[in-house]
Amino acid sequence: MHLALETLLDKFPYPLLGLKVSLRIQEHLLRRYHLWTITDYESRCVRRKDLLEKLENEVPQGVIRYSSKVVSIEESGPMKVVHLADGSIIRTKALIGCDGVNSVVANWLGLQKPVNSGRSAIRGFVEYPDKHGYQPKFHAFFGGGARFGFLPSDEKSLYWFCTFTPSVVHFDGNAEQDPIKLKQFVLNKASNMSKELSAVVERTTLDSISCAQLKLRLPWNVLTGNILKNNVCVVGDALHPMTPDLGQGGCSALEDSVVIAKCLGEALVKPIKDRGVGQEDEDEFNKIKKGLEKYAKERRWRSFTFISAAYLSGFIQESGSKVISFLRERFLAGVTIAVTLRMANYDCGKLTVS
Repeated sequence: MHLALETLLDKFPYPLLGLKVSLRIQEHLLRRYHLWTITDYESRCVRRKDLLEKLENEVPQGVIRYSSKVVSIEESGPMKVVHLADGSIIRTKALIGCDGVNSVVANWLGLQKPVNSGRSAIRGFVEYPDKHGYQPKFHAFFGGGARFGFLPSDEKSLYWFCTFTPSVVHFDGNAEQDPIKLKQFVLNKASNMSKELSAVVERTTLDSISCAQLKLRLPWNVLTGNILKNNVCVVGDALHPMTPDLGQGGCSALEDSVVIAKCLGEALVKPIKDRGVGQEDEDEFNKIKKGLEKYAKERRWRSFTFISAAYLSGFIQESGSKVISFLRERFLAGVTIAVTLRMANYDCGKLTVS
């Protein structure tokens, strides 16, 4: 996951200062790409496990519930009745679905299910006993209907990927769950690309290799569909599942979180007049509604842009067409990198403590 930390983590005030500092110390700063120079914001390869642990450590114990997947949603007046996989039931005035690509909340809203992009990705993570010796750069390789890349996470670990179109490279779909075949497939394809890439893949243990089909929500569905209804909305992959070509999947979810917290905070900070318990509940419900409406308006176009830019970037970089390949070698490769950096360098506002 490629994070523009100055753009994102600086939006969190104290007490998440510890989160910003620990991630900056722990993760490798990437300042140079082999085709483009980054000078105006930080970029780091953040290990998902590290990010989740840091976020978990910043909230009180017991706030996060595990094995609590949403099974179904019902309405009871203004309240939402949420049934969870562990058998528990939650009644709430607002429901924010961040339940991933196969979101139950998105389905309840009536959003179309994500579609297969026709591409797949094999990913790996390798750890070295000593320093790996690679500079903090993003190393990318193209050709033969596939795209390869690797980048340091810190001085002792690297993340690598291979994205491709199965029908073009004659990939055996039965190999998706077989890490031995996956590793051999990448090594065969990478052998003519780079000795460094082959060496990185060769060092990867089988339990650190995975494969998945790449899905996305059709961008016009985000523009025209219900991303908010009766104080129920979606964020992250539940809202805008996209191909990983921008490296912004995790970042976009954090953006959503900052924006929705800001919108709700601004709406709820206004005092509620003392007009009785029932009326106060209605006033609070309406405040939440206004906050979520502002969030949906602000994130709809951004989500459309994320999905569209990611898909087009992947298409350009992996296309086997002679025309696209010619244009890619001349200038399109630089254009796709420029688009990636612009998408990452986004100001989603700051959270404030009142």
